[in-house]
Amino acid sequence: MSRLRDKVVVVTGGSGLIGRALLENIRREGGTPVNADLNPAAGDDWDFVRCDITSEDDIRSLVEQVVARHGRIDGWVNNAYPRTKDWGAHFEDIPDASWKRNVDVQMNSVFTCCQHVLKHMGARGGGSIVNIASVYGVVGPDFGVYDGTPMTMPAAYSAIKGGIVNFTRYLASYYGPRGVRVNCVSPGGVFDHQPEEFVNQYVKKTPLRRMAAPEDITPAVAFLLSDEASYVTGHNLMVDGGWTCI
Repeated sequence: MSRLRDKVVVVTGGSGLIGRALLENIRREGGTPVNADLNPAAGDDWDFVRCDITSEDDIRSLVEQVVARHGRIDGWVNNAYPRTKDWGAHFEDIPDASWKRNVDVQMNSVFTCCQHVLKHMGARGGGSIVNIASVYGVVGPDFGVYDGTPMTMPAAYSAIKGGIVNFTRYLASYYGPRGVRVNCVSPGGVFDHQPEEFVNQYVKKTPLRRMAAPEDITPAVAFLLSDEASYVTGHNLMVDGGWTCI
């Protein structure tokens, strides 16, 4: 397929599980993928720019470097997912400083990335941003799927992803007159070798009876980046196996 032919697309956090799948699919779709991460993934042969998305200077430099190398940025995927070491703490055990830090490194970094790349896209009169949100930015967690495991859903995750969903709508409204589209993709649970008990409980609740693979997420992102979605903006596309329909 060639939905992204000749499009230059930056993916933040491209060395991670979903990020690598996004970059691979952008290439399959004919685009030029750029991985913006702290470290390249082993074996990567696509364009790489070292970037700490918690640093405004790094984000500014990232935009400048990509434009210098490729002449433009057509698409941008806010996928990076930085978090503190105590990310999995239960609500009553979350330190105030940890809550603030996670909001800063996750949600505020999306703001900074958008602000800098949208200056470029707005001046060009076109472009597409896709923010990776989550089902838990739309609905509350089902804590039953964590029963019998050490896992939980971090409180900050719901606040951050919900904020990103509505921030996407704000940007879509603000930049629409300049020809720039901004959308979300909200995945359901992605399999990453979680405890078997969690997987079984999650699968039972999901109409399609399985967790997502990274490759389930990438076509939705490619569609929203492509010209096929030229009249789609401000949308949150659920890719969740039916999780939010029941």
